[in-house]
Amino acid sequence: MKPNLLCTRRELIIGAAQVATMFTVSRVTWAAEMLPRMVVTRDPTCSCCGGWVTHLRRSGFTVEVVDLADLAPLKVRLGVPNALAACHTGQIGGYVIEGHVPAGAIKKLLAEHPKATGLAVPGMPLGSPGMEAPGKAPETYEVVLFGQAGNRTFAYYRGAQEL
Repeated sequence: MKPNLLCTRRELIIGAAQVATMFTVSRVTWAAEMLPRMVVTRDPTCSCCGGWVTHLRRSGFTVEVVDLADLAPLKVRLGVPNALAACHTGQIGGYVIEGHVPAGAIKKLLAEHPKATGLAVPGMPLGSPGMEAPGKAPETYEVVLFGQAGNRTFAYYRGAQEL
């Protein structure tokens, strides 16, 4: 007996949907696996750092947290300008991440791979990742790309959303 190799239109559509779902799920899994591990060094007395780390983890990053009372020597060694210094410093993929930088900006940095030391969010803008305040509107703030060539605007954000 010969096997029936013909399928109905319905079976074809269901099969195509299953294949598309498989590729979508595997692409998302692959993207998460491709993000390098981040090491975040923070002041152990700071509460906003934990909120930022939670934001990163929810965005697919694997984060190791190191508590350190005096971050100044680390920031000097990594080349963080004093004007951009914050309460926590991340290191990922050869870059420095200073302050409340949104996960989307970090992913963009890793994808574009510009020649720079890293990204920073000066100050502690209300509504930036880790600085959310219920009932308060998030501020618009600048994400700065910094390095030997100086500083320049990398992106503008409101909350965790790029503008």
